[in-house]
Amino acid sequence: MIKLVNLQREFLEIREEVMRAIEGVCESGSFILGENVEAFEREFCEYIGCRFGCGVNSGTDALRIALEACGVGEGDEVVTVSHTFIATADAIRMVRAKPVFVDIDQKTYNMDVSKLERAINKKTKAVIPVHIYGQPAALDEIREICDKHSLLLIQDACQAHGALYKGKKLGEYGDVLCYSFYPSKDLGAYGDAGLIATNLDEVAERTKMLRNYGQSKKYHHDFLGYNSRLDELQAAVLRVKLKKLEHWIEKRRQAAKRYNELLSEVVLTPFENPLARHVYYLYVIQTQNRDRIREQLLKHGIETGVHYPVPVHLQKSYQDFRVSLPVTEHVSQRILSLPLDPFITEEEQERVCYSLRKMLLTTTYEGYN
Repeated sequence: MIKLVNLQREFLEIREEVMRAIEGVCESGSFILGENVEAFEREFCEYIGCRFGCGVNSGTDALRIALEACGVGEGDEVVTVSHTFIATADAIRMVRAKPVFVDIDQKTYNMDVSKLERAINKKTKAVIPVHIYGQPAALDEIREICDKHSLLLIQDACQAHGALYKGKKLGEYGDVLCYSFYPSKDLGAYGDAGLIATNLDEVAERTKMLRNYGQSKKYHHDFLGYNSRLDELQAAVLRVKLKKLEHWIEKRRQAAKRYNELLSEVVLTPFENPLARHVYYLYVIQTQNRDRIREQLLKHGIETGVHYPVPVHLQKSYQDFRVSLPVTEHVSQRILSLPLDPFITEEEQERVCYSLRKMLLTTTYEGYN
């Protein structure tokens, strides 16, 4: 089986370092908000170009706590996209604000900036672009629109660890950035984990209080908060992996280039914005009859994914948020994620492409491309 993401191979490469890091935490007896969390917050924020970091227990909580720390709440609207994991929109609703969806660009799958301003009104408080699949949205244009309307820019960077836009780190563009370290991500923990990064002093202070019961100091609670702390074990693992991240990103980019060379004649391969560094959390193609092709690939021992088959605005839990998003809806029926991680071999990629091309080009699957 060629897996969509092979985490076992990753572990074998870093096993000794990871086990030493875990043993160090266990021997220290410090498991909550200790030196590893503080060090990882500092090291990761330096890597992405931000001043402050706040480790939390998931990417979802990173988004929710960031919104609350920025003062977004009931009666406010937040503009975002529907082509994303549902947590982006759920976090907005968790703080009692309203998500307003705009369509995506048909090439990058990121927010269509030409549609952003018409979604803004007096109730709009923030904009959340999603850097989908590891490619940054058009941050300079979005930043300009946010500044024009005095809106917060909160980046959903949960899939974009190490991505760049116009050669700059993502932290140079936004008020707040939210990250997930779900195990399959370019930088993944061994469980759920997340982080809020910001350049705003007040937001930095409030996020750290919100993640820990609203405490200003031990047993002194200034407001209602949460139990959402990044733990020491996850932070220790992430510190080991952060040192490898640039190398792993380059390996992902090499694998994506190889796929492009083998598949560009038969499917729609990913468009890479020349202004951005795509970090290829996912390698996503487009093709017709996606579900049948996926089924056949699995029979040939090739695991694939669909990110995401049902847009947020069409989910049952979003019946009150129906809107017409033609590009989002069209793309959701055609996208297919192929196996990709830093450890996939050339032989495995050739097998994936051979199987896919055979299905697309034989008479049995006539019309699949």
